[in-house]
Amino acid sequence: MTVLPSSLDPADPDYATHRAAMLDKLTELETEHGKALAGGGEKYVERHKKRGKLLARERIELLIDPDTPFLELSPLAAWGSDYHVGAAMVCGIGTVSGVECLITANDPTVRGGASNPWTLKKAFRAHEIGHANRLPSIHLVESGGADLPSQKEIFIPGGALFKHLTQSSAAGIPTVAVVFGNSTAGGAYVPGMCDHVIMVKERAKVFLGGPPLVKMATGEESDDESLGGAEMHARTSGLADYLAADEPDALHQARRVVARLNWRKTHTDPDPVSVQPPKYDPDELLGIVPGDLKVPFDPREVIARIVDGSDFDEFKPLYGSSLATGWAALHGYPVGILANAQGVLFSEESQKAAQFIQLANQRDIPLLFLHNTTGYMVGKEYEQGGIIKHGAMMINAVSNSKVPHLSVLMGASYGAGHYGMCGRAYDPRFLFAWPSAKSAVMGPQQLAGVLSIVARQSAAAKGKPYDDEADAALRAMVEQQIESESLPMFLSGRLYDDGVIDPRDTRTVLGLCLSAIHTAPVEGARGGFGVFRM
Repeated sequence: MTVLPSSLDPADPDYATHRAAMLDKLTELETEHGKALAGGGEKYVERHKKRGKLLARERIELLIDPDTPFLELSPLAAWGSDYHVGAAMVCGIGTVSGVECLITANDPTVRGGASNPWTLKKAFRAHEIGHANRLPSIHLVESGGADLPSQKEIFIPGGALFKHLTQSSAAGIPTVAVVFGNSTAGGAYVPGMCDHVIMVKERAKVFLGGPPLVKMATGEESDDESLGGAEMHARTSGLADYLAADEPDALHQARRVVARLNWRKTHTDPDPVSVQPPKYDPDELLGIVPGDLKVPFDPREVIARIVDGSDFDEFKPLYGSSLATGWAALHGYPVGILANAQGVLFSEESQKAAQFIQLANQRDIPLLFLHNTTGYMVGKEYEQGGIIKHGAMMINAVSNSKVPHLSVLMGASYGAGHYGMCGRAYDPRFLFAWPSAKSAVMGPQQLAGVLSIVARQSAAAKGKPYDDEADAALRAMVEQQIESESLPMFLSGRLYDDGVIDPRDTRTVLGLCLSAIHTAPVEGARGGFGVFRM
């Protein structure tokens, strides 16, 4: 065993300071998550309940297996925008009749479940996750279609939702729609393009155009039930495969459909009895990351609290020491880990990372990236030493690696270091952030300073005096802007991650992700990395 030692001292004043700062951030995060949980607000929640309907999360709770977790994804979508936090949709991964499934549920308490631009982005991200990991998808539908005032941002790209459903079906990934209420206009194509459709009697309404539109377009008089009611679709049109008596019955029937899918994972899950927990208390993860991200911390303290038995076989520990690389297991699944140790990536770290990524691909082992980097090192010595080609080598390896990638932003994730450590643009299967994380093109002070230097040089070149007072004001404004735009809730609101998580939940979240990943084949690249500039 290569059990990691720990020098973390919970009695240390610095630890207490770091922990207090993290707990404050978690309190802020809980408040923002509460906005998503509140849906459209008390008035609309009560109205929905008085109609005898379940809330979106209540439907999910009845759908998934008892006492099993639900990994909610993108709960802060639309944060900081003009739309409700959560984007009128709940999505995540849960186990249904023993099968891990991607689940999406419209929230009808938010503008009748209508889709806004952020709903669309959230649905697209959900599809990416489901398709890449070959997860059957279950769509709990109650939506009035597009949010019409924002149709210009929805209509044209929104058609891809239906394309995604048919592509999943063509790939042999089952799709199930359960319709609880309105599913109108474009929303009618969700059940229309799913493999299996369940509708709730006297509640589900599925039509391309409702009675008023039909009257305007054709002059025909009709009512909801004859035009698009559940019983009509079950008896006449054939759109409904199953007619449910009520919502619980619909969810029970959905569970039966999944049970009959004959769906099997590509990999056998590890025996949970044989999995050893970490040797150190995961609660201590709260006190590791400093409030000031300029202060370095040892990522091995994090690794020791998330991997099985705190057992970590470090690769090249004496070379490129500001990047820790090595092999471990997490909930019984093998992983290769790359974790920033001192923030900056030098040539040695870049070359080590590229080799390590190639090894993981040869062995078909998923990779976990733990971010705390200010980017690749700059300066004459490092430019002459080849930092560009070595950084490019690492980014090349990450770009063309075929094994699944997981990313967790613990601290800083700036510049091209964010790319080399498999940021959002490099298609990690899942990417989560801690409340302590920050991500931007560079740190706020550095960015403001660069703009100041450029402006000062421009004034000197024109022979004009430089206004230092205006410069100070500009720097302060830019620093404040970049600071606010680099915070995890801002980034999560734009779906640049799949959620901001409590550090203590990291092992559980990663375990759920690894289980989902192993539904699909895990196969690395055999060559095909392109040209590595040496």
